[in-house]
Amino acid sequence: MAAKGAEPSPARVHVGGLISSWRQQAGMTQKELARETHVSESLEGAYERAERIPSAGFLIEADRLTVAKGVLESCVSLMEQESSRDQFLEWKALEAEALSLSGYQSLVLPGLLQATDYVSSLFRTRVPAYSKSEIDRLVEERLARKSTLIRDPAPTVSFVVEQAVFERPIGGAATFRRCLLHIVKTVRELDHVMLQVMPTNVDEHAGLNGPLDMLFSPDGRYSIFMEGQGKGRLLTRPAEANQYAQRLGALRSQAMTPKKSLELIERLAG
Repeated sequence: MAAKGAEPSPARVHVGGLISSWRQQAGMTQKELARETHVSESLEGAYERAERIPSAGFLIEADRLTVAKGVLESCVSLMEQESSRDQFLEWKALEAEALSLSGYQSLVLPGLLQATDYVSSLFRTRVPAYSKSEIDRLVEERLARKSTLIRDPAPTVSFVVEQAVFERPIGGAATFRRCLLHIVKTVRELDHVMLQVMPTNVDEHAGLNGPLDMLFSPDGRYSIFMEGQGKGRLLTRPAEANQYAQRLGALRSQAMTPKKSLELIERLAG
C-alpha cells in the first residue's frame, strides 16, 4: 500500500489500470476475478486502485484468466521494483491478515516479540542517528504490529532465532532482561506462538544467507520479506516462496526444541 499521505507510484497505477482493462475485456466483474484468483473482492479492487501491490501469484493467475497474453505476468518484475518503504507497508498489510507467520532472525529479536524498551533501544543505536520524531514514529509502528499476535482468529506463529541474539544485551542488561522475560511470558501464554533457538555450536545451518520472514495468506499464497542494511524486499513468486519454505523447515529441524529453547532463555534472563 502507499505510504500514509503519499501517492502510489506511477508503475503501480499503470499496473492497476492494466488489471482493470484486461478484466473488463474478458467480461469479468471484480467479484468474478477475485473469486477465480482466490483473493477477496476488496483486495482485487485495491489492486486496481493501486492501493496495494499485486502479488506475483495474482498477476500470473489474472493473466491466464483474462487471456492477457503475458501482459499482466510481465508486470511481476515491475512490482518487485516498488520502493522498499512501500514493499514493507505491503508486508504489514499481509501480516495483519495472514493465517501463519514464520521467520528466522540472526541479528535481533523478532519484531512481534520485542518489548517496548528493546524496540526503542534498537532505533536509538542506528548510525546515522534517527531524529527523536523518527524514533517515536518507528517505535509506534513496530508496537502496532504486535496486535497481530492477539487478533481473532490468531495466526500460527513460529520463529527460529540465533542463540547469540539472546546473549546480546541491546539497551543494557536490565532492559534486555525485561525483554527476555516478556518473550517467555508471551510464548507461554499464547499457545499459537512457538520459538526455537538455533545453537551457536551447530555444524549444519540452513540460514547462513541471512534473516527472512514468511507468511501464508488467506488466498493460499506464501510471501517472503527479507531485510538488510535498512532495505527490505518483498518476494511473492511461487517458486521463490517454495524455496524459502523449505529453508525454514530445515532451520526448524536443526534448532533446539521449543521446550529447551524457553529453558535456555529463562536461564539467560536469570
